[in-house]
Amino acid sequence: MKFSIVTPNYNGARFLEATLASIAAQRAPGVEVEHWIADGGSTDGSLDIIQRFLGPQTFLIAERDTGPADAINKGLQRATGEFVAWLNADDLYEPGTLARAAVVFAAHPRAALAFGRCRIVDEGGAEIRDRITRFKEFFFPLSSRFTIQCLNYISQPAMFFRRSALERAGLLRTDLVAAWDYEFTLRLWRQGGAARIPGAPLAAFRWHPGSISGRVFAQQFREEWHAAVADAGRCSPQALIHLGVRYGIVGIYSLMAARRTGQAE
Repeated sequence: MKFSIVTPNYNGARFLEATLASIAAQRAPGVEVEHWIADGGSTDGSLDIIQRFLGPQTFLIAERDTGPADAINKGLQRATGEFVAWLNADDLYEPGTLARAAVVFAAHPRAALAFGRCRIVDEGGAEIRDRITRFKEFFFPLSSRFTIQCLNYISQPAMFFRRSALERAGLLRTDLVAAWDYEFTLRLWRQGGAARIPGAPLAAFRWHPGSISGRVFAQQFREEWHAAVADAGRCSPQALIHLGVRYGIVGIYSLMAARRTGQAE
């Protein structure tokens, strides 16, 4: 099976090499990996790192973009694999992830997307926020379109989708600041639903103060709620549940941010 993976990057040299290495390591018998790296004009040494990974199936798109969603779209438009995903320049795949995803897609030929567990790690790679991870995983057995409209329990680094479903759903919205992945997931879900990839974590999402979720979490959850309303209807039970979830999570994140500020002072 052939996967196309897209990595958007802009001055992400600090974690980039580990990310690219985790993707290159996915290549195995029966798993072909086409990798598109979209760099928006980095000046921090990223291009030197990228050059070391370029090859017959790893390509560089070096041109200006309007942000990560636009950069990812550039790669998605070039993807030729049957299955597609993106991995940000600070996240990681666990060994054997794409092979496991291939097995699930083969077992669920109608599924538009497949997802699984994802760790949250800090700048040094140590697992953090495990309670948030367990909270998301609690909803895995209840997975449905109704549930995904109520809250976003799918971690993007551990999500993969069919290119045919992408073609029907359309590209990422570049007018959103932080929730373009969730809004895309909702549209993608309509194309055949989702299948779960069981077992150990598939990926690691790296949380740090410079990440999108670290900088603009309030806007992220506001945009997610608007996406749920557009998909389920403003007066739907899902929209009301999502509203409660939104304020609850933003409140918790705000307390965590205040605690970090206090500890830094």
